[in-house]
Amino acid sequence: MIVFELQYFPPITFFNALYKESYVYLDLYESYRKMSFRNRCLVAGAGGIISLSVPLQHGRSQQLPMKDVLISEIENWQIRHFKSLESAYNRSPFFEYYRDELSELFNKKFKFLTDWNLTCMDWLNSKLDWPAEIRFTDEAISFGSVDVDDRRHKVIPQNYSLFRTVEYRQVFAERTGFYPNLSILDLLFNTGSESGDLLRNAGMAIL
Repeated sequence: MIVFELQYFPPITFFNALYKESYVYLDLYESYRKMSFRNRCLVAGAGGIISLSVPLQHGRSQQLPMKDVLISEIENWQIRHFKSLESAYNRSPFFEYYRDELSELFNKKFKFLTDWNLTCMDWLNSKLDWPAEIRFTDEAISFGSVDVDDRRHKVIPQNYSLFRTVEYRQVFAERTGFYPNLSILDLLFNTGSESGDLLRNAGMAIL
């Protein structure tokens, strides 16, 4: 079995597994870890990489189980994130096709980070229709088992660009060069309905 942490609009490497495996597990009982994609995603803007981070109650250094991590509503982060996506991708070929649904998504309020991430995953599945079944771990899972391919915290903001996946045309590539392994949103906004075929035919990224 392959196990990942639950991420916020995950990097493309995560979706490689969803197109190569029959099922993938998400761990909702692990302790939250800072400097990860659990509450952060990376997209490409005119000036380079943009980091979108969901603010958390009690800060990012907490050690709560992922399922118990609370979102902070001190700042209007959802409005800021959507405006950042709109600014970065309004010139992309397919952003306009997803704008209204994303606007509705980013106007929904969530208490728990897990609920927000899962809602984002459900929306992505409605667009990508990946073949893998997503399952969830329980507290009894043993990650010391030789049968567990533990990929939690393997792709992180410090090393994400080392993982080469499918290449495609990005909006600002002529100015900035190609950025590999950004959030799946980057692939979706730039390639639209072809995203699934690109992922399906791509090689499995080495993690």
